[in-house]
Amino acid sequence: MNTTSDLALITPDGVRRLIEVLTARGYRVIGPTVRNGAIGYDAIDGIDDFPVGWTDEQDGGYYRLRRRDDAAFFGYAVGPHSWKRYLHPPQLRLWRAERSGDDMRIIDEDDEPPRDAFIGVRACELNAIAIQDKVFLGGPYVDPHYRSRREGIFVVAVNCAVAGGTCFCASMGTGPRVGSGFDLALTEIVHDGAHRFLVECGTDVGAQVLTELPHRPAPPSDIEAARAIIERTAQSMGREMPATDVPALLRRNLEHSRWDNVAERCLTCGNCTMVCPTCFCTSVEDETDLSGATAARTRRWDSCFTMDFSYIHGGSVRSSTRARYRQWMTHKLSTWVDQFGTSGCVGCGRCISWCPVGIDITEEVRAIHEGECDGDDS
Repeated sequence: MNTTSDLALITPDGVRRLIEVLTARGYRVIGPTVRNGAIGYDAIDGIDDFPVGWTDEQDGGYYRLRRRDDAAFFGYAVGPHSWKRYLHPPQLRLWRAERSGDDMRIIDEDDEPPRDAFIGVRACELNAIAIQDKVFLGGPYVDPHYRSRREGIFVVAVNCAVAGGTCFCASMGTGPRVGSGFDLALTEIVHDGAHRFLVECGTDVGAQVLTELPHRPAPPSDIEAARAIIERTAQSMGREMPATDVPALLRRNLEHSRWDNVAERCLTCGNCTMVCPTCFCTSVEDETDLSGATAARTRRWDSCFTMDFSYIHGGSVRSSTRARYRQWMTHKLSTWVDQFGTSGCVGCGRCISWCPVGIDITEEVRAIHEGECDGDDS
């Protein structure tokens, strides 16, 4: 937390005003809302769209919404959607071609996405966005589509007051308190019938927006209450990544018997990669109409769990379930570090909750670690 002078206090009406101010500044406001039995992110018009009074119960292969006994706006962990779908869309047409007579014209798609304001971004998700920044913006080849969406977004982060049953961000060093990458950060305090939000400014733009909201200086009691909320959340994680050198562990155990064990359960459905906030694999599809007058190329999310993803002349490089799961997990937790200088996992737990058979990435690491300690790597 910043010093007392840097922190302000707003009420639910202040959050309502925040949405109005962002809309007036030309942003499309994206926030949490209940859709199809889950809390996801979508365009919202006001606080009535929030999942007010809802929380989630999560475990391996399990997600259910439950009513809270208060009217908290952000009293849940994370749902199946991440902010990736707005910065790195699931489907994006790259170009199209039109033929007129003997002439063929290539038309680049105008990539002018709306200016987005994200409300309700958790610490793990801020870290996921930072990881994708390295992937798409950090190297010599910049993805212009990602850049056009990433530039100019306004981020309202939320410090977590609830740890889900599959959360393990504390053991990954990515939460539950937000550290950077936000314009404004909120900590929701609901106690004794009072409902308020501690506000921290992360940028000059965020400070300018705050001046347009009804606010007052945060008293020391609320600053302490916010600290206690975050500390309690950190102590109540549903999962924990083993405290060991995970990249080195996996490099040493590429032939461990645990890969066979997980292959017997894995359906190679790709759910883990779809819900993951950092996975970025894509494929491209070309299509032409029956007359041959138009054609288009579209980029779509893909997964290292699909057989075709590693297909080259002669067949798939990773034809077995064992090979595909090992590729995903060792890339996520080990070789990602070699590529981008950080783990590809932020401890959000989505891959555990949304795996149909409840495969737990923290348990897989623990099993390999304990097997190595016991000398059982056959």
